[in-house]
Amino acid sequence: MKDIVRIKNGYKYTENGWTRINVKGTPYEIGYAHGYLMSKELREIMKMLTFSTSNTYGVSFDILSNVIYDVHAVIVKENFPDIYEELVGIVAGASRAGFKEITIQMLFYWNCSLSIGPMLTTINETIDNSIFLKQKYGHIFYKDITKDGGSKDKCTAFISVGDWSKDGKIVCAHNTYDDFIEGQYFNVLLYICPKKGQSFIMQTAPGQVSSGSDYYITDNGFIVTETTIGGFNKYVMKYPAFCIIRKAVQFSKTLDDYLAILKDGNSGDYANSWLIGDTKKNIIMRIEMGLNYINVEKKKNGYFIGFNAPYDDRIRNLECDNTGFYDIRRHQGARRVRLEQLMKQHKGMIDVKIGQSILADHYDVYLNKINPCSRTCCAHYELDAREFMSQADRPLPFQPRGVTDGIVSDSTMASSMGLSAIWGASCGTSFVAKDFFDRHPQWDDQRPYVKDRLSEEWTFFNCKRIKNVRKTRRKKYTRRRR
Repeated sequence: MKDIVRIKNGYKYTENGWTRINVKGTPYEIGYAHGYLMSKELREIMKMLTFSTSNTYGVSFDILSNVIYDVHAVIVKENFPDIYEELVGIVAGASRAGFKEITIQMLFYWNCSLSIGPMLTTINETIDNSIFLKQKYGHIFYKDITKDGGSKDKCTAFISVGDWSKDGKIVCAHNTYDDFIEGQYFNVLLYICPKKGQSFIMQTAPGQVSSGSDYYITDNGFIVTETTIGGFNKYVMKYPAFCIIRKAVQFSKTLDDYLAILKDGNSGDYANSWLIGDTKKNIIMRIEMGLNYINVEKKKNGYFIGFNAPYDDRIRNLECDNTGFYDIRRHQGARRVRLEQLMKQHKGMIDVKIGQSILADHYDVYLNKINPCSRTCCAHYELDAREFMSQADRPLPFQPRGVTDGIVSDSTMASSMGLSAIWGASCGTSFVAKDFFDRHPQWDDQRPYVKDRLSEEWTFFNCKRIKNVRKTRRKKYTRRRR
């Protein structure tokens, strides 16, 4: 553990690959502390986004970040004023700490990263419907920017309760799948204590006001996670997903509240399977959130799994392209089968330790052997030659993509807003950037931006522990600042 860095309304420290941050106050104060503490990392992220934006969309970061801001800023100001103030605070804090080049446009782009792909599928319509946008950007976009196959597939998760868990209470586990170039920054565990609404802790990245990887624990006893629905292809311009999610986490008092907030202004830009546990009532809920179709189920005894495809026939067939639901050559179908096997295998024994082992599982149900690859719960796309492709572009052979973390919590941990987390692959396997790019030169243009993620250990974090650490470290930090 490194020494604590503190300013008014916030502090941070690092441990086993994670950056722990506590912030409190008004939206602006929360944002200012966040931005000040994360200034260095935000500078890195802007450099990365400058490369990845053009590489992904063929449009420069400067142009596209301005487009995203101009499209969404008024919506956010009018409907989510506190979130807008928090973003303004992040910019001010980061600038004060030395990152003078940061802009509100850059920050909007980073927070809207969940929505950019879907939004660009209708960019011409959006621009044509606004005189302001048409005058400013009408000469840039000659056609909608689309990607075949719909939304990306991200994450594996489960939630259990009743006869399936060791103590009958809730256990919730999640690991994140992402491109390494962006996913490497989601090593922040951010605790927010706002003036309004409830406090919560979430996994996130520097500069983001919602999770982005989606693991939350709230002080009213909710554990919240999700897995995206791959291949989802419906979108209507309403509210950006990051605002809806943040509002739901901060202000939901019941599971029904959470559902209602997610539905209000849903654009279809972040279709996923939400897994939510109310630890005080010992009930779990799954929300399969499409655009036109939503499927909701609650249980006091049982489990839900997340594997990047929906069970709902309407969402799967009417709002998605090729979900891989039945295809065990694909990561969705293979993980659906394997997660069902693991849940039944561990029935009545599921606890945090078992959750960690499930996230680290390397059994390939297509080849029937231990085989770290894109099809396993602990997904290693970077090791997968993709000899058995059924969809050539999801993912590509040896793509620098896969599991970047693992998080597990249960009802007992959640009572103090605690969780067990590992940074890097859930199995503990290290990723060494130089070795990877030397082996796979087709990805060499990412070499300057992708960092190592070395083997770490599972680490327990909670808000009570942070307070204790702060107290014991105060004197040492003060002496160093003089």
